[in-house]
Amino acid sequence: MIELSVSLEGLKDFQKKVLTLLTKIPKGKVTTYGEIARALGDVHLSRAVGNAVRDNPFAPEVPCHRVIRSNGGIGGFGGELTGENIKQKIRLLKEEGVYLNGKGSIDLQKYLVKGEELVKAIKNK
Repeated sequence: MIELSVSLEGLKDFQKKVLTLLTKIPKGKVTTYGEIARALGDVHLSRAVGNAVRDNPFAPEVPCHRVIRSNGGIGGFGGELTGENIKQKIRLLKEEGVYLNGKGSIDLQKYLVKGEELVKAIKNK
């Protein structure tokens, strides 16, 4: 987990909450848009979480590359679903010890941080 060394002033409250949760995902782990939504108290917020992650102005310090789809798919990065940004996301994850399996997805049993773990990390700060 990293300590936030950037100012979140000027951001909407929802995005501040999402970005704060992102800082609690340890290197070598990932979480999903749904798990972040669950940590915020409403699993139906997954799409809104995706938008907040996409609009992260502090990447990679605030590690949005550690957020993936609930099926283990890589998801988007830098507003794209294919191309160089996705290659960069995969490279960043590999550098942190997170690898795609033979099906092109991430093993959630091995790498997933659940929403309640993120909430606990914030409370234990």
